[in-house]
Amino acid sequence: MFTRTTTNLSSNSEPLANCGAARLYEFSYRKGAEIYGEKEPAEYIYRVKTGAVRTYKLLSDGRRQIGAFHLVGDIFGSTSGDSHRFTAEAVVDTTLLLMKRQRLEVLAKADATLTRDLLNVAAKSLRHAEDHLLLLGRKDALEKVATFLLEMDERINSTGAMTLPMTRHDIADYLGLSLETVCRSLTRLSRMGALSLTGDTTQRKITILDRKQLRSLDLER
Repeated sequence: MFTRTTTNLSSNSEPLANCGAARLYEFSYRKGAEIYGEKEPAEYIYRVKTGAVRTYKLLSDGRRQIGAFHLVGDIFGSTSGDSHRFTAEAVVDTTLLLMKRQRLEVLAKADATLTRDLLNVAAKSLRHAEDHLLLLGRKDALEKVATFLLEMDERINSTGAMTLPMTRHDIADYLGLSLETVCRSLTRLSRMGALSLTGDTTQRKITILDRKQLRSLDLER
C-alpha cells in the first residue's frame, strides 16, 4: 500500500538541488512493501525522505543477500541498464521522492553542476559496493558486526545511542552471516564493554560505549 503526492524540488533537497522546478512524486510505502522488483524497468530515481529502504537479490539457493540500506537523504535506483538488478523494499514505513530518470538525464545535459552531483552519487554508490565486498570477503563475524555498527553510527549521525531501522535478520543478510552469529557477536561486543543493548530481540537500541574498541576490530579504518 502506498500514497502519492507531488511537489517541486526545493533548494534544500541536496544533493540534487540544481534541478530547479523539476517535478518530484512523493510516495509513501508501508513497512515491507516492494518499491520495485528485480528486472523491472528502471524508470525513476529515488530519494529517501523518511524511513529506510533495503535493496536485495534472492540467490539460487533461496537465500537473500542485501546489497545496501538506504537511509534518509540517500539516493538510489540509478543503474547503468534499463532494468533494476535488485529488489527494493521499505524496511519501515517510508516516504520517498521520485523523479523520472529520463527527465533527470535531460536536465543533467544542460547543467554541469547537476551532472557533477549525479557523478558524486554514482561514486558514493561505487565506494559503498567496494566496501561491502571487502567486508563480505575479508572480515570475520565480529569484525563485520563492528564495521556495520560504526557505519550506521556515522550515517544516522547518532550521539552514541541509535535505534536501527533494520532487524537482526536484515543485518545478517547484509553481512552474509546467520542470524544466530549476529546475535552472538552483539552479545560478545556488549560483554566486552564496546556497546550496550536495550529493547526487544528484533530491534534493539544500541549505545556505543567504546568507539576505539570497535575501530580496533574494523581493520580498514
